[in-house]
Order: sequence, then structure tokens, then C-alpha cells
Amino acid sequence: MKPHLRLRLRAGVRHQPIPAWHGIDLKGVTDHRLRPDVDAIFRRHRRPVWFTSEYEPAGPGWTEDERSCGLDRVVRVVSQSDHAFSPMLVAELSALPTVAAVRAMPVAQAPITALTLSTRRPGDWAGELIGLAEAHQMTTGSAEVTVAVLDTGVDRSHPELTLVPGRDFVDVIPGADTFIGDAIGADGAPDDPGVGHGTHVSGIVNARGLAMPTGVAPGCLVMPVRVLGALERDGQLIGAGLVDNIDNGIKWAVDAGASVINMSLGIRRVGGGLPHARVIAYAERRGVVVVAASGNDGTNELYYPGSLPGVLAVGAVDRDGSVPGFSTWGRQVDLVAPGVEIYSSLLGGTYGFASGTSQASPFVAGAAALLRSYALERGHTVSRSTITRLLSATANRPSTAWRDRHFGDGVLDLRDALRLFDLELDQLPAGRTAA
Repeated sequence: MKPHLRLRLRAGVRHQPIPAWHGIDLKGVTDHRLRPDVDAIFRRHRRPVWFTSEYEPAGPGWTEDERSCGLDRVVRVVSQSDHAFSPMLVAELSALPTVAAVRAMPVAQAPITALTLSTRRPGDWAGELIGLAEAHQMTTGSAEVTVAVLDTGVDRSHPELTLVPGRDFVDVIPGADTFIGDAIGADGAPDDPGVGHGTHVSGIVNARGLAMPTGVAPGCLVMPVRVLGALERDGQLIGAGLVDNIDNGIKWAVDAGASVINMSLGIRRVGGGLPHARVIAYAERRGVVVVAASGNDGTNELYYPGSLPGVLAVGAVDRDGSVPGFSTWGRQVDLVAPGVEIYSSLLGGTYGFASGTSQASPFVAGAAALLRSYALERGHTVSRSTITRLLSATANRPSTAWRDRHFGDGVLDLRDALRLFDLELDQLPAGRTAA
């Protein structure tokens, strides 16, 4: 992949029309201008580049939500040569009064949960812990509700999964490490090239229950959005992808109609700014519930997007309801859910076990999807904030304390969340939003 820069213009700064980055053939782009002050710097350094819009507008023009979050003025600058951009060129761009920020695009890395292939079908202790059978007596989910799973892709032919079309945003810089499968070129095929992580997570959300426990929201749909490639390092799988490509996946999922986004991933903050902040703000403005894994390093390290305000960060518990040592803890953790020895779908129509907050997160994402579904089935809609409140208010706390540094608000209790919601909907006039 050619070197990329991310350039954010100041509000109100005008520029030439440019195509959206993902899904285009850059060689077919013949107009290499953005605006005179920026163009002059690249000419002076003799660096031919392509200018592309980082994001694509949701409609024929930029919406107020997109403008408010600054998504309309983020430019991806793609080098036409293989040489890195010089620090002097970047410094000159940063000094322009029309430019708010400019930086190289960092590759995000995160360990991927180890997956163990198995033909042994276990009991559904996880479902029992969160009251799933009782919840399914009220609703199993609506096909009008879609959960976007931003991950390593999915086995699109797995018999357990009910999917809608997704997209692949993986386009990473190849280096000495060996990537597994497809790592270059965003496209419309979000296939998992051999990792299985995204397939395992998707099964927890909406498995039919053919040869594994039924998913949390089997009546809902999963939208696979591939944002992480995988490489092997020191015998461990590492998820890898450009932070900006992950952001593209978030925005695309929102615009494609996702009601809930699950991100069983997390990256540390590197340099200035909070990872994913602007595009998560856009998702929230559009009413999308974003759920993320808290992390697996057993410390109180902050991982993003889980540590961003408004994102439901999920830690793990085992079958005894205890938080395992690997589950990242701290004030950023909102809830905990089953995340130890979880049995779910794997590649090639197989099944297996995995442990991690990656497995806990889709239990909460599925719970949010069921609450959205139940509102629709009762003739209502429900806001993102109400879903968060219901899940928090009904979580099973380990003590009389309101919040716990390891459990957050407590262990997910989907049965009680739906029961409380049912009572609240009884008091709401028909067609109103539960807010």
C-alpha cells in the first residue's frame, strides 16, 4: 500500500471536489488538486499524490450530523510513489492556517482471542447466567434490527449465521510480519481469511442454535464488516489494521442501517487525539448503540473505543459470575458478561471455544438488539440512552455498591432488562419513542 496521510481541514475551509477513498481505483483519478495552499507544498516537495475524502456522505450531500462531527473535512492523501512523506512536508502542512491536523496513518494492533476447535457441544451456562431463555419468551429479535460486527470478517456460509451484505475495509501496510490471507484492497467481500474471531463473535449474537447454544438475538441480522487483518507474531495472532480504516467501517455500518455495532477489539491511545472519537460521536448522533470489549490485559489500561463516553465497554465473567484475571478493569467498564470458555461458530462450518472480553461484548450487543426488537414489536422505538439505562439498572451487582471497578454496573441480566422495559412500555402511548 502506498504511504497515506490523514489531513483534517478547519471548519468552513473550501476545497476542490474529491472522490471518497474506499472502493475507488486511484489510477483513474486524474485531478490531483485539493486547494492552492496545500497543492503548493506537494509541488515544492515534488510529491505527486491523490486527494480523496476519508468518508463518503450518507446521501447526495453531507448531512448536519456529518458536518457537526467534522467528517466532511477529513482528507486522505495517498502518495503516488512508495516513499514515505518527509517530516518537513508534514510540518509545512501542519503550519497552514487552513489545516487543523495532519498525521501519518498508524497501524492499530490488538491480540486476537485464541480459538479452540471442538466437536463437544457444552451446556448453555452463559445463557442461563443472563436469563436468556426467559428473555426469548418475550422476543427472539426482529429482522428489522441489524447488528454490525466489526472484526476479522466472517464465514459467510456458516449455517448458524443470518447475515446481510457487509464490506471489507482492511488495507494494511505489509511489512516483515506475515499476514493471514487478504490484507490489501477494501472491497465488498468481508470474508474471514483464516482467523475465525469474527465468526465466533457473530455466532454469539445470532446463531440459530443448530449445533451450539442459540445466539442472544437469533431473529436479528448480522452485518459483517471486516476491519482487522491478522498477522502472526511470536506464536500469537495479532489483529492489525489502519485506525482510519476501522473508522471507515464504523461510519459505513451506521450509514448502511446498523442499529447496534459490536467491536470486540480495542486499541491503546497513541499520540494526540482519542481514537475513533469523531466517528463514534457520529454513530451516537444517529442513535446507534456501540458496544466494545474492555480489553484482555488484566490491568486498568484504557482501550478504545470502549473508553470513549457513550460506548458500552464490556468485561468478562466466568460461569461462577466471577471476573477472570485477564479482564481489563477500571472506571471505563460499564457491564460484564459471559466471556470464559464460550462455545460458538468457527470457520468452515465448525465450532469451538474461546475466552476473552471479545466474547463478552457480543452478549451485550445482542441484548441491545433484543431491546430494540421488543420496542418495535410493541409498536415503539427506543433511544440509545434508554437501552444503556435499562441494561445498567438491571445488571446484577456483586455488592451494595452502585459501581464496582471490576464489574462496572454488574453482570448482564437480559431477562430483567426486558421485564423492566415491558413495564415502561405499558405506560407509553402508542408510537412513541422510549427515551
